[in-house]
Amino acid sequence: MAFLWIVSCLAFVGAAYGCGVPAIPPQVTGYARIVNGEEAVPHSWPWQVSLQQSNGFHFCGGSLINENWVVTAAHCNVRTYNRVIAGEHNKGYGSNEDVQILKPAKVFTHPNWNPRTINNDIALIKLASPARLGTNVSPVCLAETSDVFPAGMTCVTTGWGLTRYNSETRFSCMLQQAALPLLSNEQCKRHWGSNISDVMICAGGAGATSCMGDSGGPLVCQKDQAWTLVGIVSWGSSRCSTSTPAVYARVTELRGWVDQILAAN
Repeated sequence: MAFLWIVSCLAFVGAAYGCGVPAIPPQVTGYARIVNGEEAVPHSWPWQVSLQQSNGFHFCGGSLINENWVVTAAHCNVRTYNRVIAGEHNKGYGSNEDVQILKPAKVFTHPNWNPRTINNDIALIKLASPARLGTNVSPVCLAETSDVFPAGMTCVTTGWGLTRYNSETRFSCMLQQAALPLLSNEQCKRHWGSNISDVMICAGGAGATSCMGDSGGPLVCQKDQAWTLVGIVSWGSSRCSTSTPAVYARVTELRGWVDQILAAN
């Protein structure tokens, strides 16, 4: 198995929107792959952020959950000298997008993060200054502990991943999206066996997958007409097999810890 690392690419929002309702609606057609993927409508996933080194090298994705906080994967190993880029669609050189370059003030990693089992693969980034919410930057809703997202439900993952698993040059400059069905953990264990735990959720395996890309990025499902963060891209097939489900940190199981950190900080 392999972490889903990513390779770098050389209006007003107020009460009317709330979380999980993009000002620019996404358009998702069927089961497009991020490998040979479908480009997202620019800025239609306004919570998607790019985590970058100081030289602009993108190493992970993340999701804005309010103007002060970003959620990502623990294995991304974010440091306060990294950068959080919000409002980006085109990672190519020469793009003139109005992006926000934000600085992490503090990074909180789940105390039970285990890099051997990949359990509790979640981290929270507190921003040094708040993101400016607007048409291109707004937060995703967080799944509640009591929420149930059934197997077979179609959800969406996004990121700037490789377009071929075995090429470090075939990555996308444009944000990609893929619609994926959720699996039960019992179904997922048929592929991954005892590697799957209760703090994980699986999606894909039906002709679509996230590839070497998007660690820390979102898996979102619609709940009451709002996009809700259900999973955090964690690990999967090292060959990006579209018949093998990818594995995400399960937000419903980790929501309690998120609430604790936000309340205390």
